[in-house]
Amino acid sequence: MGERNEYNPGEFCWVEVAVPDTDAAAAFYGDLLGWDRERYEPDPEGYWYFRSRGKRVAGLESIRTEGQLPAWLSYVCVDDAAKTAAKVADAGGTILAGPLAVPGDAGHLAVCRDLEGAVFALWQQGTLIGAELVNEPGTWTWNNLMTRDLDRARDFYGKVFGWEATQPDEIPEFVWSWQVEGQQWPEGLGNVIVMGSEMPSDAPPHWQVYLMVDGADESIETTTKSGGSLLFGPQDLPLGRFAVLSDPQGATFAIIEANYPEPR
Repeated sequence: MGERNEYNPGEFCWVEVAVPDTDAAAAFYGDLLGWDRERYEPDPEGYWYFRSRGKRVAGLESIRTEGQLPAWLSYVCVDDAAKTAAKVADAGGTILAGPLAVPGDAGHLAVCRDLEGAVFALWQQGTLIGAELVNEPGTWTWNNLMTRDLDRARDFYGKVFGWEATQPDEIPEFVWSWQVEGQQWPEGLGNVIVMGSEMPSDAPPHWQVYLMVDGADESIETTTKSGGSLLFGPQDLPLGRFAVLSDPQGATFAIIEANYPEPR
């Protein structure tokens, strides 16, 4: 299936959710995706791994900063977190945290914000290379940038990661696909969605995490019964049936009942 033991620089490699109540989050995502939780012992402030089939698939963090909202965060693999953070700053972005070493030699990270306010993170691998299982039900599979300014996004992420945004065939004109050398997917490493009038005017640009499920409709029902919300969909696309959800604590994510093939 989707086992991974390496990631190339410029690829997404990890996702995590930060919430006030990690016990409640563990119960919710356990019911939704079958995830188990494992404490990351070197971090005394509260970090956990989610596991599926015994493999690390995502992170769970207790919110530590006053005013921080529950949210999913996407990490991009880099050779050097400090040097890439400098590229973020040179391109006009903002460094929100780090670069810093993660306790236990897991790696080095930096949390960044792009020109429009979308937050993402950099990951320099240590003992944690990233998710060990992807692209199958019960795992993370995709990342979309929701933006209002395609040209600024293409310029910023091109300067930082060398990404190119191309227009796939038979895809709506507001959807673009990120490409980078060494990626694992022929379709690209993620998409750019240009936010239009169908989106609320106060919806901020952001990176959207996609989690793969066996059944989209069943996952929506599980979410709403647990106190979460359906924000968009479900909708059928060539890649599968998807929806955007909010967990009971307010962290938003997307689910997809996928039709796409195994990664090469």
